[in-house]
Amino acid sequence: MEPMLGMRTAAVLLTLTALGGLVMAGMRWSGKPHPPAWLAMAHGFIAGAAVTLLIYDYFTVGLPPMAQWSLLLFLIATGGGVVLNLNYHWKRVRLPNGLMVVHALVAVTGFVLLLLAVWP
Repeated sequence: MEPMLGMRTAAVLLTLTALGGLVMAGMRWSGKPHPPAWLAMAHGFIAGAAVTLLIYDYFTVGLPPMAQWSLLLFLIATGGGVVLNLNYHWKRVRLPNGLMVVHALVAVTGFVLLLLAVWP
């Protein structure tokens, strides 16, 4: 596989993930304690597909250094997303704004680094 194709595909998937994240954050800040389960699951599954593709590229064709940092940040953001899902969403507890913001900032930073690696 061409090295850039995997990263570009991951960037497209992460764009969809980011849009879903913005929708969920808007729902949360409009007063709902948590988003619908289907939206949270779609957000996580699409992000997981993108991160899996980046991991595959890392171990097969290699990633440029900026994309490697991006992958690390996405793995950290994944941890935050898992905490949000398992400790709050599935227990039907109000999602904490602070953790949501940290999760989003880490993911957005990783996304920007990936975009800079793919389209310098």
